[in-house]
Amino acid sequence: MADLSTNFLGIKSPNPFWLASAPPTDKKYNVDRAFEAGWGGVVWKTLGDQVRNVSSRYGAVDFFGQKVMGLNNIELISDRPLDVNLKEIREVVKEWPDRAIVISLMACTEREAWHDLVKRTQDTGCHGFELNFGCPHGMNERGMGSAVGQDPEIAAMIVEWVMEVAEIPVIVKLTPNVHSVVPTGQAVVKKGAQALSLINTIQSVVGVDLDTLVPFPQVGNSSAFGGYCGPAVKPIALKMLTTIAQDNITNKVPISGIGGITTWRDAAEFILLGSTSVQVCTAAMKYGFRIIDDLCEGLSNWMDEKGYKTLDDFKGKSIEKITKWESLDLNYHIVANINQDTCIGCGLCYIACEDTSHQAINITRGAQKNKYEINEPECVGCNLCKLMCPVENCITMVEKPKGAYLNWATYSQMDNGLQKFSPTAAPTPNPNIHS
Repeated sequence: MADLSTNFLGIKSPNPFWLASAPPTDKKYNVDRAFEAGWGGVVWKTLGDQVRNVSSRYGAVDFFGQKVMGLNNIELISDRPLDVNLKEIREVVKEWPDRAIVISLMACTEREAWHDLVKRTQDTGCHGFELNFGCPHGMNERGMGSAVGQDPEIAAMIVEWVMEVAEIPVIVKLTPNVHSVVPTGQAVVKKGAQALSLINTIQSVVGVDLDTLVPFPQVGNSSAFGGYCGPAVKPIALKMLTTIAQDNITNKVPISGIGGITTWRDAAEFILLGSTSVQVCTAAMKYGFRIIDDLCEGLSNWMDEKGYKTLDDFKGKSIEKITKWESLDLNYHIVANINQDTCIGCGLCYIACEDTSHQAINITRGAQKNKYEINEPECVGCNLCKLMCPVENCITMVEKPKGAYLNWATYSQMDNGLQKFSPTAAPTPNPNIHS
């Protein structure tokens, strides 16, 4: 069977699945239950100054009957006394020597505060720190959370302070609430951060109560911007992960991938794009700790099927396959094909193509069901019909090459009878728009 064990900066765990810093890792009781279920590691919920949390704390986005496609929270760091947390961490370290136990930390922007917090927590015997530079709510007014992660200079300064006293590996958790995660990633790596984790939650408003007119989650008659996570954020997390993995500075350190991981397939995708370990939160909150069985079994079976013996055998293999748009092959062409034997005649492909795309599907109306066929000369291979079809593999995309490889740079220099392309200077980015 495949070997799922992970070595992250010398922090070993039996599998790559760690619980992220969040309510599931807020106390020994939860962590014990997680380890009993089979989780490989935990990042203990962020420790720091004493705080008081509000009620309620969560809001969610449901989508056509699917509960919690996205989860919003306005919860702060651990509101339990620091001494209580440290006592429980010491106990967990002794009782679970084969699991990864990392502590998330957040302190105000003072050297002494960080020194004190690091010294007190590393005495527990924990295996590493994760510096929380990403919390998008509730701590920014105190010079913490994403207020740090959004400023590479401040983030680098704090890492430098931490490295002065840290005796165990230091991971920096990056905020996604920036135009790019790379500048902060580069800054902290240059100052000694030994690993990166991403993404933290995305600042959000998940909806408004149409009766009270108060956005969710409601605290009395008010709300606040919260942090968004869950399956809906996975595409954003994968994009930001890839930019870190492709950069020639940040790709020199291991990465712990976070953001919407719910299934073993999600985990495989994060590892293919550069993660050494993966962190899970929302899925555990929704389904419970026993989902670790499906995560491990599914990933192991897929690795056996593909011939991968260890996680390193496929880690990062998809990074080089993401290139710039202008390098894509303009002569690569596919067209849709509808399997008439499996088509149920629902017409979803036709509606999508006729109303919103290229009118490339012909309809022949029948007494019992309509027949849909692709008009190949009009099909641009956009893939929309396949995505809309409810029957698996009923619509497939068939390659129909148009010629030799041709990228945009070459095409733009060709006189093809149309208005010749003339490169112009790139527009100045709008600082108020974040990608």
